[in-house]
Amino acid sequence: MCYEVLSRIVRTMSSATDTPASAGPPPSGTPGPSPAAITADATAPAPGLAATTPAPLAAASPAASPHRAPAASSGAAPGRPRLDWRLRFGALSLIWGFSFLLIKVGTDGYAPFQVTFGRLAFGTAVLVAALVVKRERLPRGARTWAHLTVAALLLNALPFSLFAYSELTIPSTLAGICNATSPLWGMALSLVALSEDRPTRVRVAGLGLGFLGVLTVLGAWQGFSGLDAKGTAMALLASLSYPVGWIYVRRTLAGTGHSNLSLTGAQLGLATVQLALVTPLFTSLPTHLPVLPLLAVAALGVLGTGVAVLVQYGLVVEVGPTTAQMVTYFIPVIATAAGVAILGESLRWSTPVGAVIVLLGAALTQVKPRA
Repeated sequence: MCYEVLSRIVRTMSSATDTPASAGPPPSGTPGPSPAAITADATAPAPGLAATTPAPLAAASPAASPHRAPAASSGAAPGRPRLDWRLRFGALSLIWGFSFLLIKVGTDGYAPFQVTFGRLAFGTAVLVAALVVKRERLPRGARTWAHLTVAALLLNALPFSLFAYSELTIPSTLAGICNATSPLWGMALSLVALSEDRPTRVRVAGLGLGFLGVLTVLGAWQGFSGLDAKGTAMALLASLSYPVGWIYVRRTLAGTGHSNLSLTGAQLGLATVQLALVTPLFTSLPTHLPVLPLLAVAALGVLGTGVAVLVQYGLVVEVGPTTAQMVTYFIPVIATAAGVAILGESLRWSTPVGAVIVLLGAALTQVKPRA
């Protein structure tokens, strides 16, 4: 029964795994960041991101248009999706928006590294099952696996762990808003690291506006009072890790000839191994297993890190990466609503106002120059 259900999910949502040979791995984040689609524009937000963007990001070849979904590989005719893309878009927004709440609940019962390890393990299990269903093999070549190891650290192990640690001391609402700064970091980094990304007045203005929004969220005029500096810094570093990983993937793994699903499965598996090695060094085995936090970690992995990747791939193929990446702008809204309504987190006026400014600035950084 479980095999049949997963088979339907893969057939319905993961047609994006049948990408051209020029495609590489994938944001998610989310909060995955993770595989989300890295198009020709390295500043494109992922998932999970952020904490949402769960795996590598599909690095399309530099010639690929960021406004057009990649064509299916020859000989593979993707099936017609059974669910309207708007429903899948909404589901993906909810899944990644609730990821920050799930992290908060998970860390109530388990150490941050344990939450991250469980998240990655459950997510990897979903993608391994998807590989079995689609009869795809893991990538080959020592060079590919070496680059995937670095990508796994930058796009999965490091940001997921940082978000988990940050939510020990900051509310999930703030973590969700920090996650929305990834496009701003990506824009700033691409101006330095990617010679083909030329700044425009609109994009530079968006960058400045976005960071003004960050200062508004943090209450800079009040001396950042009431905020935990360490936890906030961790959340912002997690958001910075995603674009660093996107640029690395774009430079090293574009055009490897492997499918996105294969690369993503391998990357999540490597991230799981990394956490399996690190976690025992900082934590001990839990003496008991709290049920609710365990369910939160399982949902974070299965839905937010596994299924969400498959949904995102399908959206990228059907409506293109530009439309698919718009999910990023709904994540902080949902994360804030969930944190306030369910967890009872407090909300200052500067938080939603600053979040709107951040999102507006992030949107401006994605404006493409006219040809």
